[in-house]
Amino acid sequence: MKVSRFWAWATFIVGAAYFFIPLIATLEFSLRMRRGEYSFDAYRVVLGDIRFQETFGYSVIIACFTIVLGVVLVVPTAYWIRLRMPHLRPVVEFITLLPLIIPAIVIVFGYIRMYGSNSPIPFLGSTRGTDVLLIIGYATLALPYMYRAVDTGLRTIDVRTLTEAAQVHGAGWTTIIARIILPNVLIAVLSGAFLTFAIVIGEFTMASLLNRPAFGPYLQNIGANRAYEPAALAVIAFAITWGCMSVIQVLSRFAPKSANNPN
Repeated sequence: MKVSRFWAWATFIVGAAYFFIPLIATLEFSLRMRRGEYSFDAYRVVLGDIRFQETFGYSVIIACFTIVLGVVLVVPTAYWIRLRMPHLRPVVEFITLLPLIIPAIVIVFGYIRMYGSNSPIPFLGSTRGTDVLLIIGYATLALPYMYRAVDTGLRTIDVRTLTEAAQVHGAGWTTIIARIILPNVLIAVLSGAFLTFAIVIGEFTMASLLNRPAFGPYLQNIGANRAYEPAALAVIAFAITWGCMSVIQVLSRFAPKSANNPN
């Protein structure tokens, strides 16, 4: 028993060291912009850079629209699959896993070929159209995480009973989804939303190839031309991601327990 506990702690310590030592080194390096002393000059330069403010603000806006699109697509689909077409769940789950298998560069080149300026649907012919295409692409990348978060939330409630009770009171499908189902899986939806936010903030490939002023390409550009600022940006990006993960952990404490029903 003592031996197993020793190896468990040893594995934990090695894993923690593997994760935290590079991060601590990055943090320490980011504080050395002023020669001979530690300072937050690199962070001051980065946060004061107008390009940082513009690209980060752009990515936040795109992330919000991506979350809305993901919720609108996933919640009704997952609900309907669980309520009326449970035999299609394996097929839908396989489809939602495809963005993990197909590289983002393949997806975006497909978009460029299909929606270029000479296409019948020329999304890339205007700035707004390109933004819409980018949002659709990000929703595709986030689909595996959003779908599983929502599907897990639906497992914790009795979907069929709630639906039948709402129909008895004359509720339509839109009302059932918006006012009955969505509030009951809100914690799961928020978990998927924060995962989507973290993905969008750091994504590089799609934003770069579609030539959009997003935060991911800005990170790459700074990393190629500066010394201390990229380390500061890496720490900031880690903080954003950890913040999202921490919020998900907090929200999961308020999620209802599984109802253990077949629906």
